Amino acid sequence: MEIANDLPHLIESHQLRTHVNKMPLLSCRFLKSYREQRLAHLVLSFITMGYVWQEGNTQPEEVLPRNLALPLVEVSRNLGLPPILVHSDLVLTNWTKKNAEGPLEIGNLETIISFPGGESLRGFILVTALVETAAVPGIKALVQAVNAILQTSQDTLLQALQQLRLSIEDITRTLGQMHDYVDPDIFYAVIRIFLSGWKDNPAMPVGLIYEGVCTEPLKYSGGSAAQSTVLHAFDALLGVRHSKASADFLYRMRDYMPPSHKAFVEEIHAAPSLRDYVLSCGHGCLLTAYNQCLEALAALRSYHVTVVTKYLITAAAKAKGRRPNPLPRPPQALEFTGTGGTAALSFLKSVRDKTLEAILHPRG
Repeated sequence: MEIANDLPHLIESHQLRTHVNKMPLLSCRFLKSYREQRLAHLVLSFITMGYVWQEGNTQPEEVLPRNLALPLVEVSRNLGLPPILVHSDLVLTNWTKKNAEGPLEIGNLETIISFPGGESLRGFILVTALVETAAVPGIKALVQAVNAILQTSQDTLLQALQQLRLSIEDITRTLGQMHDYVDPDIFYAVIRIFLSGWKDNPAMPVGLIYEGVCTEPLKYSGGSAAQSTVLHAFDALLGVRHSKASADFLYRMRDYMPPSHKAFVEEIHAAPSLRDYVLSCGHGCLLTAYNQCLEALAALRSYHVTVVTKYLITAAAKAKGRRPNPLPRPPQALEFTGTGGTAALSFLKSVRDKTLEAILHPRG
């Protein structure tokens, strides 16, 4: 915790590796509760990212020392998570309220562990956490919709679909707060490297050796919004089918979710088909509500494309044209790539287009 609480300074002063190398070997057997284990995964995975990328993408550390690797792998196995920083660390477990009685608003929230990146990093994490919060009514609506199909209650299903659409629209609005709190240049040049993994990453083509765990390097993807359960679950209910390349990546990202989240998505997917039910029942209002959910989801994905364009493509072009530059040299290996290792824009446009393709047309 001492190292984690001083992480930005230790990374920026190039002292983190020295401190980690002196760290005692910790045992996870003293972690009693689930919350303690999640905190341990958050702390150890943050330190791991800082350790690997302390010197930027030109000199990544290719061996994680045993006093960090062993406890990280042990707590990861206990939680069913991979031994790397994942979305559920960075966002879901990495916030606290300043005033416990106060609202879930960015002014009343603080991050627990940080990287370099200052207010922009804080904004990136907390806006993403608020996006997850905006999804809560939508997640509840999924359960309500599945139960309504099982009970053939068309009125309840209609209410659930209307609630889902409102939740998706709220997610889109909340995502817009990125522009207020996150500087694209700092995100691109400073923050992004610490979210990058060692799979599909030209800076670390062979992966990372976890000392004391195995002698061969292991490959894990970096943090990605595709590790959030929310859109996986929405797609599962609405019956959106993605292209093979996108679907393969999304399916792989489920292994980066907490097991209960992955199980939830699979349960929604295994439920009776909403799409088939809407087609067969001949209820015009249901068809309209179903299509409005898909239109809202496609609009969210289009908006995500504009956000990624600003924070990745435009920021990359600006960084290239700006010399001398007060910011660190951005990670060239990841120029137009998402931190999860995908070609970000083509992936996002593909999932958006497949969402639109799912819209149903009334049988004339």
